[in-house]
Amino acid sequence: MTVVADSSPLVILTKLGCLDLLNRLFPRLYISAEVHDEVVIVGAGLPGASEVSKAEWIEVKAVQNSASLYSAQRKYGVGPGEMSTILLAKELGANPVLLDDYRARRLAKAEGLEILGTVGLLEAFYSRRYLTDLRSAFQQLLTHNVYIDQRLLDRRLRALGLPTL
Repeated sequence: MTVVADSSPLVILTKLGCLDLLNRLFPRLYISAEVHDEVVIVGAGLPGASEVSKAEWIEVKAVQNSASLYSAQRKYGVGPGEMSTILLAKELGANPVLLDDYRARRLAKAEGLEILGTVGLLEAFYSRRYLTDLRSAFQQLLTHNVYIDQRLLDRRLRALGLPTL
């Protein structure tokens, strides 16, 4: 299974103390050079920077056609991290693509990619028993000011038969 990740799931999972669980789901994870730069270089000293740089199971791969990256970025109005993630996923035939940004998710779906966001990853950790308290993890999302609608989290908890936030 080939998996490509954008920066936000990596940073958010680090904030929640769950980045290592991602490695249990996916033994190898690819990130674009732009995502690496965003998380490790520009984000030096912030959550995720050290963890991503040290993770031997995360491999940095450059997008083959960087010219297409910049033109696609302008055309679709998404950031370099999100656009490079989508292009790299297409190049590698990746499924799933780990993305949270709404506009990027819409574009990735239109490109035929399977998407998994942070909420879906947390649910996958919970269903595999890597995470014992999904409700608490969802609460931490709100505590860490992750831009997510509490109603969505409550719907996901109800669907799993768990108490809402």
